[in-house]
Amino acid sequence: MSGTGSVEELGAHAARARAVALLRIRSRATALAILPAAASVVLLVAVAQGHIGPGVWSTVSWVVTACAVVVLLVAAAVAVAVARARPAVSPTVPLTEAAAPDLYRLVRDLADRLDVPAPSAIALTPDCDSWLEDRTHPAAQPRVKDVEGQTVIRRGRRVPAAPVLVIGSPFLWWMRVAELRAVLAPVVAGTGPSAHPDIAAARRFVRGLDAAVADAALPGQGFVRRMPRAFVGWIAKVLLRGCRGHAAEMERCVAAAASGRAHDVDYGLRIVAQEQVGLAYAGWDRLLTRVALPAWRMGRWPSRLDAGVVSALTELSRRDRLAEGFTSRLGERPACDLIEEPGAADEAASLLAARLFHGGPAEPGPGWSPVDWQQYPEEVVDRKWRTEAARLHRVLDAMGVATSVSVGGPAGPGGDGVPTLARVIGHLAAPGADSEALAAGIGAAVARDEEKAAPTPGAGAGSTAAGGLPTGAATDPLDLWGPVPLPLFPLQPPRTGAELLADHVVAMVCCAAVDTAGAAPGLDWLDGPALMVDGGRRSDLGAPVLSLVEDGDAEPLLSWLTTVGVRTDKPVRLG
Repeated sequence: MSGTGSVEELGAHAARARAVALLRIRSRATALAILPAAASVVLLVAVAQGHIGPGVWSTVSWVVTACAVVVLLVAAAVAVAVARARPAVSPTVPLTEAAAPDLYRLVRDLADRLDVPAPSAIALTPDCDSWLEDRTHPAAQPRVKDVEGQTVIRRGRRVPAAPVLVIGSPFLWWMRVAELRAVLAPVVAGTGPSAHPDIAAARRFVRGLDAAVADAALPGQGFVRRMPRAFVGWIAKVLLRGCRGHAAEMERCVAAAASGRAHDVDYGLRIVAQEQVGLAYAGWDRLLTRVALPAWRMGRWPSRLDAGVVSALTELSRRDRLAEGFTSRLGERPACDLIEEPGAADEAASLLAARLFHGGPAEPGPGWSPVDWQQYPEEVVDRKWRTEAARLHRVLDAMGVATSVSVGGPAGPGGDGVPTLARVIGHLAAPGADSEALAAGIGAAVARDEEKAAPTPGAGAGSTAAGGLPTGAATDPLDLWGPVPLPLFPLQPPRTGAELLADHVVAMVCCAAVDTAGAAPGLDWLDGPALMVDGGRRSDLGAPVLSLVEDGDAEPLLSWLTTVGVRTDKPVRLG
């Protein structure tokens, strides 16, 4: 027996043992529910055969029978509630075989080499991870529109099927075909243990309990519905506490068995590909937080996030000496070539990412439109700076600050309503300046503007699948999450007033640089909005602005402005 074979068999055997332990917990709960009924039957038979005479024992037998009926009814209701509870289903973009025949062919080839069932379908997730997901539960079926246009949930029997393979969309754009195959091998190998009856039953049991707990915690339920669900949730929590250790160990054993089975399939390449997984995660995180988030806040969503990952990681490889040589891979065939229309798939994944991480609506519309990378500097960066500069001056107006203030001297030139950078610097550098009041005013203004511009999340009837083809039904990937508020995974905590003030001062400086010094808005793939001066990026603005905002010291910023050639007394165009 080979070493990898023994690891696989030991992992599979341990996983089955843990699955049996989970099923025993289910059996014990069932036995506990029918115990009063068993006692009732014994007492009634004893009375019928004359072993127990009339009197106290007869009364006891009827009391036990009544309790048994109540317990059975409650147990049946709990069992039905657990069975009907909607399991957690990850929001994904469906990828049909017609939209990606080469990718399906690659996955089926992997399954044949591993001697495991092929996944039933493939879906994309806007994250750097890949996994198998069971979607055989009737409640996991997508919602559809009936003849009257009402959204309904497709109910039916559980149909045995292999799990769905969920692939992180950044992997498809950054990884090469061979690297993707190597990374997916251990994941696809997991369909083997998933097909074992005991493991499948144990997983359904745990998922049902978890779904029941989640249903009990849903907000907005009336008292009549909340109390029964709370009781079912309490029972499910008790059972989950008993299952937690066995379930975690079962999944670890399943992963070990899958890894052992996939050991001989592209093992050497998988070690190298894992480096690309870490690099892709780093680039994806920077792209979302530094590049996509400012656009989302402006009501624009970059429609080619996955393509942007390639640019961001290429830039990271250029700057990071540890990543040297990674760009040479770009000459090989990218995994996104396995999709017939990669642009449509990228757009669908980008829109889903905007919804998950920011909370945008399901479809483009007024105040929520896509933006290409070529348009990003003008449509996002310049607009962001001018919007924030305008907000800064509105707050200064509300505070009664003079419209034009010269730095270190009396009121400078400029009439009412002419915003200048000198006004901002003069106010913050003035003795006794209350920067905290200005920061609080900006924070309140930002909150009002975000509340006014907040899009209403909702599914659109015209949703499209990853191949760019209409799905024929409302297939909003967030339908199965119910009334959970968006975003599901916020990228950053709320910004403080001091951070907002610094951002707004930076925006004002950038607007002045563009209007008076010939600078231009730009895009840095790793740091987001950038100020371009003489064709190069100026990344040294943050420290002088912080000195002004936090200490009231304007000298570092004035020196920076002189170096760049910015005129503080000239009017600035606001958005």
